[in-house]
Amino acid sequence: MPTIPSQEEPPQQLHRLRQVAESFGADAERYDRARPGYPDAMVARIVAASPGPDVLDVGCGTGIASRLFRAAGCRVLGVDADARMAEPARRDGLEVEVATFEAWDPAGREFDAVIAGQAWHWVDAVAGAAKAARVLRPGGRLAVFWNVAELPADLAERSAEIYRRVLPDLPVNGAATSPMEGYGVMAAKAADGIRQAGAFGEPEEWRFPWELHYTRDEWLDVLPTHGFHTRLPPDLLQELLTATGAAIDAVGGGFTMRYTTLALTTARTAA
Repeated sequence: MPTIPSQEEPPQQLHRLRQVAESFGADAERYDRARPGYPDAMVARIVAASPGPDVLDVGCGTGIASRLFRAAGCRVLGVDADARMAEPARRDGLEVEVATFEAWDPAGREFDAVIAGQAWHWVDAVAGAAKAARVLRPGGRLAVFWNVAELPADLAERSAEIYRRVLPDLPVNGAATSPMEGYGVMAAKAADGIRQAGAFGEPEEWRFPWELHYTRDEWLDVLPTHGFHTRLPPDLLQELLTATGAAIDAVGGGFTMRYTTLALTTARTAA
């Protein structure tokens, strides 16, 4: 399942796990193909709440969020730490600069919105918010968001058993939380960073529920792109995929994932 905070790695420390944060590029094409997008309603609301069309996409990866904002009429610049992840985005005509956000040089450029899809937990919460404040125009919007996935109950039970058996030491197994609670912790840490930066209004949460149906093969294509899965030994990954495929077959060969896109957002103050 997607990375959520664990007892071993609290959410405020995830940005230190550079070996995980920069592991997704090992199969950038799969990531671009398999990872879900974000609801149009969220994109439209962020665009409407921003003072103009210039968007900086932090941790843009292969451009999944960038394309959606471009389609909504925005001019998008991406920043990502992994050149391998940037290649699919660049082939699609997106401009991407390779750097961690904390070290990235804006060279005097300013933006109407700074966004981060499925990426802000890899950024230092305080330094990232301060950097966003530096590059946002007054009234500009910071919006960081995550897709929170909830399996159907019967498949969730089977999946939990598989993870306990195949990957008992996976950090996600140490988290005694639901998916939303786990991501809520990350959002709360992001909110603390925003408050410490001192240049924004009070952050608020927006939630957007939606659904996506997966066939067995489609979900097995997604699974290796999730955090920590990207660094599994091939034999363990294959064992996990085989067991998960059998579990999906047992519930009919497919399922509908309930997603909630959780967005934490705020506006840059004029001062």
